Amino acid sequence: MASLKDLRGRINSVKSTRKITSAMKMVAAAKLRRAQAQAEAARPYAQRMERMLASLGTAVAGSPDAPRMLVGTGRDQTHLLVVVTAERGLSGPFNTNAGRFARARIRALEAEGKTVKVLTVGRKGAAYLRREFANRIIGEISYVNIKRIGFEQADEIATRITAMLEAGEFDVCTLIYNRFQSVIAQVASEQQLIPAALPANDTAASAEAGALYEYEPGEEELLSALLPKNLAIQIYRALLESQAGFYGSQMTAMDNATRNAGEMINKLTLNYNRTRQANITKELIEIISGAEAV
Repeated sequence: MASLKDLRGRINSVKSTRKITSAMKMVAAAKLRRAQAQAEAARPYAQRMERMLASLGTAVAGSPDAPRMLVGTGRDQTHLLVVVTAERGLSGPFNTNAGRFARARIRALEAEGKTVKVLTVGRKGAAYLRREFANRIIGEISYVNIKRIGFEQADEIATRITAMLEAGEFDVCTLIYNRFQSVIAQVASEQQLIPAALPANDTAASAEAGALYEYEPGEEELLSALLPKNLAIQIYRALLESQAGFYGSQMTAMDNATRNAGEMINKLTLNYNRTRQANITKELIEIISGAEAV
């Protein structure tokens, strides 16, 4: 049985932990509001850009001079997976969910005989995948020292992917990230970036793709300008979605940790009082027994 001194030490330790988790919860909640607003604001623009490419791409996809970013290399052998996770932990299953999703995708592609390359964005994803797929990781991008993710970070990633495409290092590029759904729900998702995935099931996009438009300048010229921008925009949206999901998951995890700490303090306090009562009773029995012996 633990002594009263040990129990007091444990109670004080758990109380200190509860203060930390409670503070982290409030910080995550404050950052979540801004991150959620940014993620929700980026969605309409990214979706509209996809629809614009659906309209342009339909007319150009069959052309022999179609951009490689639109139609790919014509092969389906080498896949590049861009895995977006957080830089830090203490966020429940947030990073693990994205890591597991990427791991399952890698295994499925390799089971089909494909070659897989992985580019990680965020330290946690790199650490998770390095244990099993270290030889597939071709690059690790970290923004741990950047307080606020901006479009320039997404543009850097897009530029790197474009350079790899021009060098013929992959055929298909897929983005894997946690999509922010709500404070308590973040869904591991994938999005094909190259070749550009035309949303065939989207009614509005299909209507635009079937309509006849005249473009000035021509479709090829517009695509050459829009495709690199679209790549950066889709990556930027994924970064914002991942950031909002991280703060939501961290807030939930810290809230649960604070509640658990409170329950543990109550149990330890009850145990402390029972132990103290038992010691007092034992001392009284010893005193009475000694008095009777005299």
